[in-house]
Amino acid sequence: MASNLLQTPVLHAGTIPFSRPPTPGVHPLQIGFCGLGAMGYFMARNLANSRKSQSSPLLVYNRTVTKSQKLLAELGASTVKVADTLGQLATECDVIFTCLVNDAVVTSVYNEFAKALVQSPPTKAKIFVEMSTNYPALAGDLDRLLSSFPHTRFITSPIFGPPPAADKATLVIAMSGDYRSKKEVAFLLVPAVGRKVIDLGENVEKASTLKLIGNGNLAAALELLAETLTLGEKSGIGQQAVYDLITDIMPAPGLLAYGNKMINDSFDGSVGFAMDGGIKDSSHVLRLSAELNCPMPAVSNAHRSMITTRAIHQAQVASGTQQWDIIDESALIASSRVAAGLNPFDSKKGTGVVRED
Repeated sequence: MASNLLQTPVLHAGTIPFSRPPTPGVHPLQIGFCGLGAMGYFMARNLANSRKSQSSPLLVYNRTVTKSQKLLAELGASTVKVADTLGQLATECDVIFTCLVNDAVVTSVYNEFAKALVQSPPTKAKIFVEMSTNYPALAGDLDRLLSSFPHTRFITSPIFGPPPAADKATLVIAMSGDYRSKKEVAFLLVPAVGRKVIDLGENVEKASTLKLIGNGNLAAALELLAETLTLGEKSGIGQQAVYDLITDIMPAPGLLAYGNKMINDSFDGSVGFAMDGGIKDSSHVLRLSAELNCPMPAVSNAHRSMITTRAIHQAQVASGTQQWDIIDESALIASSRVAAGLNPFDSKKGTGVVRED
């Protein structure tokens, strides 16, 4: 019996690569969350729900305040509080999470944080956690910006998984930066927001780098998936038969989810991952590969298909014939379909694009 008492229980074996942080003090951490988009809304909701026993509600901010109000209505005032400004998040919270659409927005938000910290310098430990998909060099810029303030730490923590994974809290989370900060944040996020943390060390750029590599892998896989589904349709085998084969021999969750969208023409980007986000991410991957002299032709092909698909969609928007205002990344199959003489967004028609002279 005595030997059992000396063993340290491992509550998150294989999911968190850190020992549990010290027991919190008398006052619970005040947590803040900025960015309630397709991913951020679910992440903030799950994080807030995980802290219902805490005395302080999750403080949230979104540029479009209606999303903050929606979360407040869903969870109640005892679980969520809406911040009026970015500065309120920066000054009132001990840990601030950000999940934003692109590098320019991230830069703008963190500049606002810095302005608030100039006016009200921190007097105790404060951790900023950037969870967006950005170019790695931006992480270094943000780290330098925040390191000028006392007691302030910055880590990068991009996430892997689509919105349904964010909804179900099954995301995989990469982390790089200050070790003690990562340890604190990891136990806030797992299992509340994700299922596993990958530690990339102290260099804040490394987690962002892994995120781009992962997204590049997915983009290339989607391009190949689109091409094979299109060949199946053109050959008379049919998309469904090809999809069923993939389900049997390569049942990767991402391939199955995106493949299901492709064969069912479910290209509504307002409830998925928007094409503009895919183009941004693949642009970052190709920039990184060029800087490192590491060609990635498969990603280049996917990037070209995304741009072609966006051009087709924008032409439909201009003529008022579009089915969706925002298209999902899975719609990149439109490029393969048009090249094969098929309809870009409606596989049931099976006809080529009508050209007008």
